[in-house]
Amino acid sequence: SVEIGESVRGEDVYIIQSGCGEINDNLMELLIMINACKIASSSRVTAVIPCFPYARQDKKDKVGKNRSRAPISAKLVANMLSVAGADHIITMDLHASQIQGFFDIPVDNLYAEPAVLQWIKENIMEWRNCIIVSPDAGGAKRVTSIADRLNVEFALIHKERKKANEVDRMVLVGDVKDRVAILVDDMADTCGTICHAAEK
Repeated sequence: SVEIGESVRGEDVYIIQSGCGEINDNLMELLIMINACKIASSSRVTAVIPCFPYARQDKKDKVGKNRSRAPISAKLVANMLSVAGADHIITMDLHASQIQGFFDIPVDNLYAEPAVLQWIKENIMEWRNCIIVSPDAGGAKRVTSIADRLNVEFALIHKERKKANEVDRMVLVGDVKDRVAILVDDMADTCGTICHAAEK
């Protein structure tokens, strides 16, 4: 049972809810909280969702026999948040930027890069001799941005897949020998890709 503990009438409300862990329970709880605040006459509700639920389902799969019947669940989540009464969404490092276009309300997609840069400088003693590595081609833009800001080189791993979440072959593009390799990815699902990349 979700209950708002004090009056929110006329207030600008921020609700922070993770989109990971028990994803469906957390999402449903968020929707109920948004709706409860709206019917309690809050002036505006902003949902802060650091890890956007179902972000990987932003398009139909290119492989698989049932691809024409695959859901675009990220769009459904966007619709549900709007219908529940959210006026604004704040999220971080969306898996695909097109998710912002699924909404008819403002969406701020914040980036963790400044915090990542600070963490690298404070925690990796030999960071000036590091190389930033993307475990897939899709992360090349993210990795080159971090490498440029640190003034270091970057590498990437090209992977070939026959099925989603199953990597057939990985090829390292770049020289990582005798360097601290920092693998950067936007999300960890099964962690298979990043574990295989670390072995390369």
